[in-house]
Amino acid sequence: MSTFSKKLRYAFDNTMSKGPIALIIWLAIISILVIILAAFVLMITGINQPEEEGLNFMEAAWQSLMRTLDAGTMGGDAGWPFRIIMLLVTIGGIFIVSTLIGVLSSGIEGKLEELRKGRSEVMENDYTLILGWSSKVFTIISELVLANENQKKPRIVILAGIDKVEMEDAIQSNIQDTKNTKVICRSGDTTNPLDLLIVNPKKAKSIIILGKDENESDFEIIKTILAITNNPDRKPEPYHIIAEMRETQNYDVARMIAKDEAELVLTDDIVARIMVQTSRQSGLSVVYTELMDYGGDEIYYKNEPLLSGKTYAQALMAYDTSCIIGLQQNGVSRINPPMDTIIGNTDEIIAISADDDTIKLNQKTQFDIQQQAITPSLPPSVKKVERIILLGWNRRVIRVIKELNNYVGKGSTIHVVANVDLPQELAPNNAAQYDNIQIEFTGAETADRNVLESLQVFNADYVMLFSYELDNDIQRSDSITLITLLHLRDMSEKAGKDLNLVSEMLDLKNRELAEVTNADDFIVSDKMLSLLITQVSENKHLMRVFEDILDEDGSEIYMKPITDYIDISNPVNFYTLTTSGIQKGHTVIGYRLMVDEHSAAKSYGIRLNPEKPEMIQFSADDKLIVLADD
Repeated sequence: MSTFSKKLRYAFDNTMSKGPIALIIWLAIISILVIILAAFVLMITGINQPEEEGLNFMEAAWQSLMRTLDAGTMGGDAGWPFRIIMLLVTIGGIFIVSTLIGVLSSGIEGKLEELRKGRSEVMENDYTLILGWSSKVFTIISELVLANENQKKPRIVILAGIDKVEMEDAIQSNIQDTKNTKVICRSGDTTNPLDLLIVNPKKAKSIIILGKDENESDFEIIKTILAITNNPDRKPEPYHIIAEMRETQNYDVARMIAKDEAELVLTDDIVARIMVQTSRQSGLSVVYTELMDYGGDEIYYKNEPLLSGKTYAQALMAYDTSCIIGLQQNGVSRINPPMDTIIGNTDEIIAISADDDTIKLNQKTQFDIQQQAITPSLPPSVKKVERIILLGWNRRVIRVIKELNNYVGKGSTIHVVANVDLPQELAPNNAAQYDNIQIEFTGAETADRNVLESLQVFNADYVMLFSYELDNDIQRSDSITLITLLHLRDMSEKAGKDLNLVSEMLDLKNRELAEVTNADDFIVSDKMLSLLITQVSENKHLMRVFEDILDEDGSEIYMKPITDYIDISNPVNFYTLTTSGIQKGHTVIGYRLMVDEHSAAKSYGIRLNPEKPEMIQFSADDKLIVLADD
């Protein structure tokens, strides 16, 4: 049976384990007891300093309190009985005060350690919440900083399963200036509802969920979505969630549980589409980058009541400093709709503009259009037979081959060269499913110069370079890609021939090492995905826009010969180019001057959303950038 002393010790231990506050309370109790005891002794015994009257209880308690708090107070005491009592009080006071200092110091240190661990609750409103950590986070933060420049006290909150200080150091090392945006880091498990309470997702304006830089990240993202949407304490309004997924089957599961609350970015599919489209059209990579980043013009939605009852074609001419690219009607975004589409009261225009406040009607009814310069409509384009070389192998190669099958003419060939055994997907019985292409496979080292020279790369329409999947060894994989890329560039330079080359790099830093000033030598990396995720986090409807643009079945961005639209004998303005596009069912968004195709400072000759009254003199090699079905 427990004795009374053991029960008392147990109660005392429980109290002490409650932390600094409990210790301070105990010290206060001991101090009061010492002061009261000393005061009673002085009052009852009448002990006092010589030549002074006896002390009452309050005066005796005051004298004791002063000596408890300050040992120097007893220096002026006289009379040994009084001195002995005050000495005992002072010794007790020294013990109490020193212990109090230690407790306070330990408590402050513990609080600082707690804060360092990133476990304190975030008390912000209308911020962007990032759940998870990967190499994409730095580009996303950088773009959000640019997007937030005109906002008041913008905030970015990050919750990830790594140390808070480590996250802060990494952000500081990779992002030089966050301007007016404050970045707040917290440590925790993104799939744990209790840890999510730390970052208060109910107050976030948008939530970005990032997968880890490894293959098995989809399941964690799905659990994170569940932890947010199925939380009993969730907000009643729909969340604005953006999450990346790798596998199609996991995408379907995530869509089922997230419903309309999440925009899902199927990363491998997006990368495959970007690689296909940018490889087939020189300079298209620059157009995509400009549309997705916040460094130039972006895509905005706006309701324009004055356009109600007008056609889409009339809307295209209604702005001098913005380019209309589509409409949102009944919640559905449509890129390059039929020119006779009528705009309703609640419809929104989709526009490329410098900012949302630069989308202004020109109020014009007459336009300076050079009708004589407009060329007649051309017959529909015919898919041409192409020869394509794919170097390297990963899970995205099959997606790229499927995409290419939709674009090339019947009889085209794809030569896959990779240092792997014949993939099952390329076996004759599987390769037969592609009706427009014939697939050849060679097992060889793609970083070998002799292998590359034997492929006759200059006879190919374009070359695509893929990163190997080497047990998640990103650096080794990028090293092989980089060596292959350097060989191809050297071959191009020595032959004096341009090589249309699109390559894949996994690490953003390696991409920066390999990058060159050539619009025909584009490196696809996580940066493009990061730009897309950031844009959608600011406006969820943009996901439909980019899906439409990147989808072979919708209206895509094409760079057409300028001579298909106008006679280049004399300068023309952008009104004329827009009118020519309208007559052909195309939405014109810019042009490319080939004289500047190698100038990075001039965006390789690409100009999106030019001012429509501006007069431009074109040459025969120049291109018009349009949204069209083919």
